[in-house]
Amino acid sequence: MNKIDWKETVISLFFPRRCPVCGDVVHPFGQFICPECVKKLSPVKQPVCHRCGKEIVSAAAEYCPDCMRRKRTFERNFALLNYDDTARRSMAAVKYKGRREYLAFYSQAVCLRYGRIIRRAAPDVIVPVPVHPSRKRQRGFNQAELLGDHIGKQLGIPVCPDGLRRVKKTLPQKELNQEERLKNLQQAFVPGNLPEGTRTVLLVDDIYTTGSTMEACAQALKVMGAEKIYGVTLCIGHNS
Repeated sequence: MNKIDWKETVISLFFPRRCPVCGDVVHPFGQFICPECVKKLSPVKQPVCHRCGKEIVSAAAEYCPDCMRRKRTFERNFALLNYDDTARRSMAAVKYKGRREYLAFYSQAVCLRYGRIIRRAAPDVIVPVPVHPSRKRQRGFNQAELLGDHIGKQLGIPVCPDGLRRVKKTLPQKELNQEERLKNLQQAFVPGNLPEGTRTVLLVDDIYTTGSTMEACAQALKVMGAEKIYGVTLCIGHNS
């Protein structure tokens, strides 16, 4: 039986948890999502690309078109959901409306689905994709860092929030095409402080679209001596 988190229970009594899909108070009490709302999510289904984790049409194919034509520095990314309208609204609520509690459900879902695979990869640390300090001050948090904290606690992996630094305030990626995204992220991420001896890193972010962000982060981690970088993202877009 799971150990009862009394602090969480008391907080929930005064501030009832809201569903990450519909936004209403979750029923029954104690759950992270409404049972009916789970059905509205679109989990990534096999077959998937062996590099980025996007759904692909044929199980005979190893990689998606994007990963066949673009170099990837990271080993593999594990994605939870397809980035459809439902996921888009939920992620926007987290980032722009402060719905941090939604990450409790999403992190639990990530660990249930990929926990065993992540443990086999044996990451030394979890590194959240950083946001620019000004954007973090504006929001009050970095959603990737909170997600990394949740996952780290559940899987027993230390989190290194300053493993990477974001020194360039970039334009929102959603407004840019592939070429513009790559240019936008040039020199945006620089080495931070990884624990000595770090060889394998689990890079955590909320959304993967073209892979430009993960690639830029992976390259910076390689400069710091990391040998293998795995990624885990809540949502992933379709092939371009």
